Amino acid sequence: MDFEYLIELFFSGLTRGSIYALIALGYTMVYGIIGLINFAHGEIYMIGAFTAFIVATVLSIYGLPLFAVLLLAAVAAMIWAAAYGFTVEKLAYRPLRDAPRLSPLISAIGMSIFLQNYVLLAQTSEFLSFPELIPEFAFLEPYAYVIGSTDFVILVTTAVIMGILTWLIKFTLLGKAMRATAQDKTMAALVGINVNNVISATFVIGSALAALGGLLIASHVGQINFFIGFIAGIKAFTAAVLGGSALFQVPCWAASSSVSPRPLPLAMSPVITKMCLPFPSWS
Repeated sequence: MDFEYLIELFFSGLTRGSIYALIALGYTMVYGIIGLINFAHGEIYMIGAFTAFIVATVLSIYGLPLFAVLLLAAVAAMIWAAAYGFTVEKLAYRPLRDAPRLSPLISAIGMSIFLQNYVLLAQTSEFLSFPELIPEFAFLEPYAYVIGSTDFVILVTTAVIMGILTWLIKFTLLGKAMRATAQDKTMAALVGINVNNVISATFVIGSALAALGGLLIASHVGQINFFIGFIAGIKAFTAAVLGGSALFQVPCWAASSSVSPRPLPLAMSPVITKMCLPFPSWS
């Protein structure tokens, strides 16, 4: 086999794998916190791609610069998908949190089918041509046979996102609250963490990452349809299983202190509540 062809296949696989990794992060985060396999996550990815398609098409009509179209489409897709993730968690999963494990699983599959057919009816069953939002970079021209501009953007974006997510989980108050909730929801609530807020934030972050992946892969492939979420979701779920779900495995006291290994007394719970709730209270 030609060595250049082998390198080309390597970067092609790395590009696709990066997208699956972005989607798999959502699976891993949700499973790590509530032990639920969110089978509707692939459809959130698909909705993000369709949102980016609609926004990019509208903005292109007004003649905005390509970079501005890409940025605004990405922001809109992430916000819209995050809203869907938050709503799905609140309507389909939160009422079944204490139910037998089969119940939320059935709910997740049902939500996946519902979202898939919702987009089918609201849009079309045909493939749609996705606009090219990533321009060709001059410095990559000598290596165009190995890696293209979209491949480069996908790889860099994935690396940056994973770095930011690692920092978020390890060094921020929200990340500590996530890790505490993942280990023991009851103890996390006892030290003042709003468990519902933390779980909702996890769905929001995972959905936003899936939408970003949907935009990038749609721009790379050049077409979308209502079924892309199911295929990508299955592959990303496989990646999540292979990668493991140990994203949040730390002691519960990490939510209240990053230095002392001793948990704070319950009398301090109002202080911890203020620390661990960067979001307003959602009831």
